[in-house]
Amino acid sequence: MNSLYIIKIGGNVIDNSENLYHFLKDFKDLAGYKILVHGGGKIATQVGDSLGIESRMVDGRRITDVETLRVVTMVYGGLVNKNIVAQLQRFGTNALGLTGADGNLITAKKRPVKTIDYGFVGDIYDGSVNTEGLSNLLTAGFTPVFCALTHDGDGQLLNTNADTIASALAVAMSGVFDTTLIYCFEKKGVLMDIDDEESVIRDIDPVRYEELKIQQIIHSGMLPKLDNAFTAIACGVKAVVIGRSDDLGNITQKKPFGTRLSRNT
Repeated sequence: MNSLYIIKIGGNVIDNSENLYHFLKDFKDLAGYKILVHGGGKIATQVGDSLGIESRMVDGRRITDVETLRVVTMVYGGLVNKNIVAQLQRFGTNALGLTGADGNLITAKKRPVKTIDYGFVGDIYDGSVNTEGLSNLLTAGFTPVFCALTHDGDGQLLNTNADTIASALAVAMSGVFDTTLIYCFEKKGVLMDIDDEESVIRDIDPVRYEELKIQQIIHSGMLPKLDNAFTAIACGVKAVVIGRSDDLGNITQKKPFGTRLSRNT
């Protein structure tokens, strides 16, 4: 089975042109098939402010009304996505910028209104990913670059969490490829001591994860990330790696990179 890397980057990479440049240089050197997933960083908020459209966030999630959807479509699917694609072409990677609507590759359902109306926000479900279409793009030599937009199949674009898209892609594609999911964030990995950047825990399996939670080494904000990671692994993903974007080159150099989560270490 051929290998596939699915890598998600966030604002710490997107908002800094130097960080993005170095990350993309390392990304293009990864062997095998690969998919990049990105959010929008602070640019959507900045563009919205310049247009007099207020950004509203609840628990870190953007409320997406009609005007906000227009902004995130322009920024995520246009400005950010095409900038990344152009830079990857510069490095010799034949990138293809995509939303979920392109090629009907990722569908979603509009989030139902409960206590909060998130507006035009999409939730992924089983069967959201068009694995055949995406496999065809990969084997044809393209490197897909997905922004955080999906569609409902009925003409409506939906703002969708980039972490969730990356996980859904990894689970769906794990039936076709030997898939590793990488989340790039601001730390070198999961740390034994939050104040010591060098105290990276290199490998965590489900048993070790439970021990670290009991010891309160892993808690609060990291719990949802790791819970989702182990759910993806249980659904067939080979491994999930959490690490810092500027260390991605360690993979091709056969050096340690981030924290590797897997069924067994």
